[in-house]
Amino acid sequence: MLKKSFVFLSIISVLVTGVIASYLIYYLYQHKFVTLDPQLREVSGIEFDKRGRLWAINDGGDGPYLYQVDEQGQVQQRIEVTNAKNIDWEDMTQNEFGHFFLGDFGNNEHNRRWLTIYKIENPIDIKSGEAFAEIIKFTYKELWEEPLTPDRKNFDLEAFVEYKHKLYLFTKNRTQPFDGKTNLYRIGNHADNYEAEFIGSFKTCTTAEKLCWVTSAAMSPDRTTLALLDSTDLWLFKNWQGDNFFSGEVQKVNLGIVTQKEAVTFYDNNTVVIADEEFKGIGRNIYIFKLDEQKLEPMEQTE
Repeated sequence: MLKKSFVFLSIISVLVTGVIASYLIYYLYQHKFVTLDPQLREVSGIEFDKRGRLWAINDGGDGPYLYQVDEQGQVQQRIEVTNAKNIDWEDMTQNEFGHFFLGDFGNNEHNRRWLTIYKIENPIDIKSGEAFAEIIKFTYKELWEEPLTPDRKNFDLEAFVEYKHKLYLFTKNRTQPFDGKTNLYRIGNHADNYEAEFIGSFKTCTTAEKLCWVTSAAMSPDRTTLALLDSTDLWLFKNWQGDNFFSGEVQKVNLGIVTQKEAVTFYDNNTVVIADEEFKGIGRNIYIFKLDEQKLEPMEQTE
């Protein structure tokens, strides 16, 4: 009898798991807008220019290119940043004037001591298919402190925003044991060499590092909402004090099934656009989420 009960409960568990998985798949894909051009198989950053045109960059391995994408997901034009290299481009943001910032700061192995951000003019003003970038360099004081033990490896980076003439960096945590925290740093937004200033930390989760990694960030056009992206959730921050985005209110949006979500931006103050990389034939899509249609889950600070 006990054996039959165990088998029955196991079957129920499998069925429930299948229903949940099916729902999560449906939830994500009902927000799918378009599949991206194969040239953007490893999309890592997206941003809309002041005319509402979508631009995208690829992860390391591609050239120093910025791609303009139409509503069918097809590449319409390409801009080459002529004085740049794509070692590990990981995110893209812009300031109030529409200047784009391209973050070449991926640091998986923690062997890069100086990281680079390329600042280019508003893509609307680029007519030749080429851009010459202003170069911003930065490092972390703590990164030079030896030994860099596994519990200190929180200097990889895939997310940043521009806010009030500064750049704000959100680390991708690779600590062992994994503590789930993204660290917030601040640097200038114009050409110079900077030592990043630590501001604060926020813990997303500790269930599994690949689910909790912060992979992109975005600031709403009205500069009142910060979005952080991971593989399963969108984190929204509002009503912060000064420039510590983690000091205010926090809400979370469940994005459905796990995919390799790598890029987020705002189209307007209520519309968030997300892109994922292609992995084993899954992904390379653009998804659109209207925030006023989502279940926003209030979160407690977990620092």
